[in-house]
Amino acid sequence: MASKILIVEDDKFLRELISRKLVKEGYDIAEAVDGEEGIKKSEEFMPELILLDLILPGIDGFGTLEKIKDNSKTMNIPVVILSNLGQKDEVERGLKLGAIDFLIKAHFTPEEIVEKIRLVLSKK
Repeated sequence: MASKILIVEDDKFLRELISRKLVKEGYDIAEAVDGEEGIKKSEEFMPELILLDLILPGIDGFGTLEKIKDNSKTMNIPVVILSNLGQKDEVERGLKLGAIDFLIKAHFTPEEIVEKIRLVLSKK
């Protein structure tokens, strides 16, 4: 059975690019364009991993992460932050809130993001 991944990303181009890559790799994908939808879909879809952007309309990624980690149904889902923000304090805040990794968009190709997801899921 395919691993389920939820991509919470408001950038349509990037979201579709990563989705296509992951589908090609055999993953089952759900997408959310903002934090509110990401929180809802994390409960409905119950993914094995959430790829989360921080700069989102409405509830930002930090708020979304907090809500996912506060919910007993979704608290154990690994969350990998994928963001343009990359200041030390932002990275630390994300990890403190429960993300297992923090990827800075500019530093990773879609292939490397897929590789990172594969690595995280292999440790489960």
